[in-house]
Amino acid sequence: MGGARGAGWVAAGLLLGAGACYCIYRLTRGRRRGGHGLGLRPSKSAGALEEGTPEGQLCGRSARPRGGPWESQWSKTSQPEDLTDGSYDDVLNAEQLQKLLYLLESTEDPIIIEKALITLGNNAAFSVNQAIIRQLGGIPIVGNKINHSNQSIKEKALNALNNLSVNVENQIKIKVQVLKLLLNLSENPAMTEGLLHAQVDASFLSLYDSHVAKEILLRVLTLFQNINNCLKIEGHLAVQPTFTEGSLFFLLYGEECAQKIRALVHHDDADVKEKVVTIMLKI
Repeated sequence: MGGARGAGWVAAGLLLGAGACYCIYRLTRGRRRGGHGLGLRPSKSAGALEEGTPEGQLCGRSARPRGGPWESQWSKTSQPEDLTDGSYDDVLNAEQLQKLLYLLESTEDPIIIEKALITLGNNAAFSVNQAIIRQLGGIPIVGNKINHSNQSIKEKALNALNNLSVNVENQIKIKVQVLKLLLNLSENPAMTEGLLHAQVDASFLSLYDSHVAKEILLRVLTLFQNINNCLKIEGHLAVQPTFTEGSLFFLLYGEECAQKIRALVHHDDADVKEKVVTIMLKI
């Protein structure tokens, strides 16, 4: 049951946009009994990232500090400041965010991971940091935590992604990250039923529109392909489905989705065309 429910949470992440991750966060939080989460800031604007500033020049850097005094600061025996101690109410600067992302990426301690995600989520409420975190490669680092076995860590990662998704440039990267996780789940026949039972908004089908970025389009097509293959293995396509209206199953196997996929045969990109032809031959 836990695996199926987790699959549903991730599937719901396909609604990503401003506020979608927060909806998933509220859903998962609502299932906890007697738990008290740490404080989370709502999104707010704090100005745009200016070109020419040190923050603006960080584009493309890895989150891991390289060379100079930072490496010694991140040795196991030397961490000069604890950015996760709960006292950082001020907005972190780019250097501190880079350290925090490296900590999040390198540690396996669930307590540290959760605290780091809370700090990142709070700082991602500011528009200037939404851009910096993206430029530092932080979206995949945070996104990977959605699949963590610890429920509280899932929640904190979803909250951070929600705040980051307010930035339009971040939204495609977040969708790609969620789709990567979904693709991993969709390759496992044991997860198929949980994915297909997930209640997903009809706007999910907009990901199959021809104008959608190729990177996303290929992933949602592969998602359909993987689920279809798993259903055949499990024999679900030969029996009357038990999935409810509004579920991912009803969206994927409805006429609207079929029309959208057929229309992609005429897509300008050869890779998209090839993927669609492969799918249609197996339907």
